[in-house]
Order: sequence, then C-alpha cells, then structure tokens
Amino acid sequence: MTRRGVFLDRDGTINEEVDFLRTPEELVLIPGAASGIRKLNDRGIVTCVISNQSGVARGFLQENDLLPIHTKLQQLLQDEGGATVNRIYYCPHHPTAGIAPYNIVCDCRKPGAGMLRRGERELDVVLDQSFVVGDRIVDIQAGKSVGATTLLVLTGYGRQSVEECRAANVEPDHIVPSLPQAVDRILEVVDKGETI
Repeated sequence: MTRRGVFLDRDGTINEEVDFLRTPEELVLIPGAASGIRKLNDRGIVTCVISNQSGVARGFLQENDLLPIHTKLQQLLQDEGGATVNRIYYCPHHPTAGIAPYNIVCDCRKPGAGMLRRGERELDVVLDQSFVVGDRIVDIQAGKSVGATTLLVLTGYGRQSVEECRAANVEPDHIVPSLPQAVDRILEVVDKGETI
C-alpha cells in the first residue's frame, strides 16, 4: 500500500500571510484550514508543513523563535478543528541575504526538495504519490521536482503566483481557492486511485 503524504506551505496557506511573521500572537489560521487538515488526519494521510523561513537568515527573528510559533500553530489546529500535523519542517537559510551561518545555498529552501526528501525519509512516504500545497511558485516547483501532485491556493500570494507560474511555464496540477478545497481535491484523487 502506497503511503501518501500532503506537504503544506505555512504562511499564506495554513495561516494568514504576515510579512515575516515573528511572534505567535501574529499567527491566525485561514478559515477552514484546521477542518481541512482534520479531514487528512481522519483518513490517516501523513501531513507535514514545509516552510521557507528566511527571516532567520535576515535577522528578523532567531531560529529558536520559531518553536513557540509552531507550538501555537499546532494548538490552533487542535482548538479550531481537532487537527494535527505530523511534522513541521522549515528552512532558515537564504542564498544571498542575511547573516552567517544562515546565508548559504542549501537544498532545503524551496524550490529545492530538501524538506520533501526529509519527510520521505522520516515518514516513509512516496513522494510521487504525494501532494504539495502552497501559495507560491516555489511550492509548485518543489512539488514538481519530486513528481508530486501540486495545488496552488489563491490565499496569501496565490493570485499573483498564478501569473508568475504562467510566465515561467510552471503549471500547477490544480488551482483552488484555499486549503479546504485543496484537501477536498486531494481526497477525490486518493479515492479514485489517480496518479498524476
């Protein structure tokens, strides 16, 4: 039996976009995000967050500031929908901006596939039978690089990312209004046994 995973971008996909979110108090879930993730939980589908956090490299926050933010994220998901995510992966790096040791070229920063590969190793998911959901072109590029089904949400930076994807000839497999609709489409694909 193939073990599928769903890899979710954080800012603009699960929670409202905030320019370099720095504190737990700034974190607000997008309506329906918790109940959508709960549907994945109920089906036993591995669910991970994959998030570029270059604010660390840029000095806007420290890496240890992410822990209370991610604790708050898990708490809100539980409180608002009885939901949970299996892992929260993040990349604190930036290839050109910021401070050492974070101003490096890495494989974890999307569109690189490092966070996806980590989920593959740690959670035993098959990436080309999995899904990547996000509001930016880098989410779609990361998903495509491993053969996953990609879904672009129109929350966060999603609307402008539609044009960016077209200009770069990067085509999401699905474009949906927000995370709840992405989950519904994922479950349709799973139920039909489709692969893309």
